[in-house]
Amino acid sequence: QVQAVESGGGLVQPGGPLRLSCVVSESIFNTYELRWYRQAPGRQRELVARIAPDDSIKYEEAVKGRVTSSKDSAKNTVYLQMNSLKPEDTDVYYCNNCPRPSRWGQGTQVTVSS
Repeated sequence: QVQAVESGGGLVQPGGPLRLSCVVSESIFNTYELRWYRQAPGRQRELVARIAPDDSIKYEEAVKGRVTSSKDSAKNTVYLQMNSLKPEDTDVYYCNNCPRPSRWGQGTQVTVSS
């Protein structure tokens, strides 16, 4: 499976917004649940959000109310809009499909700091 390509990360002040993008192959986009994860050095990868092929979405408690995820079928892209960012949101963010995850991409670094 071709790996996803994440982008949109950067340095943002606490309380600020950021929108991440993840481009996947058309077959993956149309077939699998797409998931956002994040990982800090020395920690396990953590699930953030998941979007099913029917567009139903679930968010993990750590980000619920502050993030929204969406899809653009014309671009085979899934987005993660993050608002009210906190320093503890600082991580590398990844996306991948489930089940049968593809090879992990490079991720995109999000740093929340003043």
